[in-house]
Amino acid sequence: MESKHLTIISKGKKIILNTSTILYVLMAGKTAEIHVSGGRVYETRMTLAELEDLLDEGYLKIHRGCIVSVMAIHDITDRINLINGESLSYTVRKKKQIMDQFLSQQKSIIHQFNVSDTPVTTEEYRKHYSGFDNMPFAFTDIEMVFNEEKRATDWIFRYANQALAKLEKQPLEKLLGSSFGSIFSNMDEKWLRAYERATLYQEVLEIIDYSPEIDTTLKIICFPTFPGHCGCILFDISEITLVQSSVDAQNALLRYLKKSRHSSDNQ
Repeated sequence: MESKHLTIISKGKKIILNTSTILYVLMAGKTAEIHVSGGRVYETRMTLAELEDLLDEGYLKIHRGCIVSVMAIHDITDRINLINGESLSYTVRKKKQIMDQFLSQQKSIIHQFNVSDTPVTTEEYRKHYSGFDNMPFAFTDIEMVFNEEKRATDWIFRYANQALAKLEKQPLEKLLGSSFGSIFSNMDEKWLRAYERATLYQEVLEIIDYSPEIDTTLKIICFPTFPGHCGCILFDISEITLVQSSVDAQNALLRYLKKSRHSSDNQ
């Protein structure tokens, strides 16, 4: 999907926003608050109608003063729950209408995944990612599997290197072309939300969590690759040694941990 850009004036400065980073827009009087991935908020003097004209069809109007990116929605209950952990109120009496629009627009977005220059065969993936074959860290490109409600339910290993096979404790030939759930019957669905988020909303995310599937605590960096796909770099956290060589390194770590805590609080 082609990225589009939106130019606004915020606090006297010209800001160019990639529309793929916009989570939602909330009106505060005559000021539009544009909430983007990473927790940033830009205020600009613009009506919601003007913004709707500038944005594409991938946005839902959930009440008179708020529009939300379809790709930013995790699910709809009594609130609009976003992939970054935030939730928004909406006009409940219009739930069916909003739900129908959401599913229709999300289906259209996911359909676009099938009309890209994504490799088709295992050999094409190997050729594309050949530079990762001998890397000392685990790497994989996964294709997300969506159900009829267009929610991610599993993923398929389209490319993996030998380091990934070693980490997963499975033969490389068994991984390639197979879904994660078909190999690991004890699949923990907690991975799906982050991978879905990286795939649909083009975010780069870090996960540090225990994997019951391989009895290992992992550090994972996931990021969008091809439409409908997510790339993952994985580390066994027990094999990583943290080196702080200067005061600057310590300060950088503190800033990193502060940002991580803020992100966790929003989940």
